[in-house]
Amino acid sequence: MKKSAISALLCLALLGAAPAAAWAQELAVGGQIVGIQLRTEGVLVAGVGPVETAEGSCSPAEEAGVREGDFVTSVNGEPVGSAAELIAAVSALGGGAARLCLLRRDREIMVTVQPVLSVEHQWMLGMWLRDGVTGIGTVTFCDPATGAFGALGHSVSDVENGRALPMRGGQITEAEIVNVVPGAAGSPGELSGCSDVGRVLGEVEKNTDHGIYGHMYAPPGGRIVQTGELEPGPATILSTISGHEAREYQAVVSRLYRDGEGRHAVITITDAELCARTGGIVQGMSGSPILQHGKLVGAVTHVSVTT
Repeated sequence: MKKSAISALLCLALLGAAPAAAWAQELAVGGQIVGIQLRTEGVLVAGVGPVETAEGSCSPAEEAGVREGDFVTSVNGEPVGSAAELIAAVSALGGGAARLCLLRRDREIMVTVQPVLSVEHQWMLGMWLRDGVTGIGTVTFCDPATGAFGALGHSVSDVENGRALPMRGGQITEAEIVNVVPGAAGSPGELSGCSDVGRVLGEVEKNTDHGIYGHMYAPPGGRIVQTGELEPGPATILSTISGHEAREYQAVVSRLYRDGEGRHAVITITDAELCARTGGIVQGMSGSPILQHGKLVGAVTHVSVTT
């Protein structure tokens, strides 16, 4: 049996800063897998490295102080919102210096990078760029009246510092699970899925420590339940581990605790089928709703890996 961390689902906390009166007292539970596509605020520096030139190898961006995980928001005062825009802006300088505005851990930094001419005759800074993040995750709930949804249970984060990525929009799409890598000692396991980017289900509007939030165009059908308080004892989770179908699996809430971020718990998966197929909770199941006494009480957020 496998233990996993979850966060208590209190309607106000999970739905962010909006007043509780703005949300329905009853919600449609999720469990379905979705593709997640976020557009970042600025262009993410996925890495820095050398550029091969006629005079040898050099790394202008690294030498100027650019770091992996930075976001480039402008070049010489002109905003850039995609990797293509940044590349075009540098090319247009014709070898002139590029003054970059970087967003690093919630503060702006200005650096000047001198482009170099590569052996392919392109002006380059020596950065690998990414202007979006894609993946899969599980929907926790949807308000059937408004289409407001919550998913994932945790933020889409910067791999370097663990903070929620600044975003300027995003979408959720249809997806399906095509393979499962079971969890094992020292390894969390994962669901492998594919997204259908042509079938957009809704817009992502917030990326927070408690999950991603937005609105679905057409709220999916599903069980309508009330929200409740998490307590020790038997529970179930709703997850998709194959294809499109969400199923319910048995678990036990084994411990409740509080920290500076709120009320949390540890659950133990007791469902024989789920343990046999996945080893318990694996990556990709984050956001799976937790039910007790027929009420929505929590969402899976993290896997507890044992060695």
